[in-house]
Amino acid sequence: MIVPARFNGPPGSGNGGWCAGAFAAAAGARPGGPPHQVTLRVPPPLETPLELRDGSVWADRTLVAEVTEAAGAGPGVPGVPFDEAVTASRGYPGFTAHPFPGCYVCGPDRAPGDGLRIFPGPLPGDRTAAPWTVPGEVTPETVWAALDCPGGWTAIGSGGRPYVLGRITAAVGALPGPGTECVVVGALSGVDGRKATVDSALYGPDGGRLAYARATWLALV
Repeated sequence: MIVPARFNGPPGSGNGGWCAGAFAAAAGARPGGPPHQVTLRVPPPLETPLELRDGSVWADRTLVAEVTEAAGAGPGVPGVPFDEAVTASRGYPGFTAHPFPGCYVCGPDRAPGDGLRIFPGPLPGDRTAAPWTVPGEVTPETVWAALDCPGGWTAIGSGGRPYVLGRITAAVGALPGPGTECVVVGALSGVDGRKATVDSALYGPDGGRLAYARATWLALV
C-alpha cells in the first residue's frame, strides 16, 4: 500500500480516516460487512510503501497501525435534514481558524474536486452537521474519510485545541452514489484528559444511514 500525497491530513502525513479506511480494506473490510477498528500508532506516512502483516501495518520496521474486526461501531448519530446541515456548515469554525487548512476532508484550502470539502458546523448538544456532495469516484476509503473530521470537530470546536485521530471503528453499509447530496453528522460523547470520544454518521439523499463510526481523538497540546 501507498498513501498518495493528496490524501493528507496534517502536513506531511495521511488523513487519519482515509488511511484507516485503506488499512481496513486491506484487512478485508467491505461495504455491508462487519465493522473494523483501526488504531493509528504513528502519523501515517505519505508516498511510502506500507505492508499489512498479521493485522498490523508497517512502514519498514515502524508500526503504523493495527487493524481488527470489531463487534460494533458505537451508537451512531441521528441525521438532520439537508437544509439544516447547510445552515450549520455556514458556522464551520475552520473557516476562521483551522489547525490543518490543507486537510483532504475538511480543509478550506482544498479546491473543489481536490478535497472532500466537508465543513461541519455546530449544532446544539455538542453536535456537528455538514452537507456533502459525493465526488465522482467514491470508495470505502472515501466514506471512512467522510466519517472522520465531522466527529473530530465536535472536540476541536468545543475547546479550540488541535486534535488528531487516534482510533476509529467504522461500519460501512453501502457507498453513496457519485454526485449525490448527503449529510454527515458528528457528536461528542466525552472528553477524558487528552482523549475525546466522538461519533459520526453518513446519511444518503433519502435520509437512510449509509455508514457510522466511533472514534478516539487525541489533543496535541
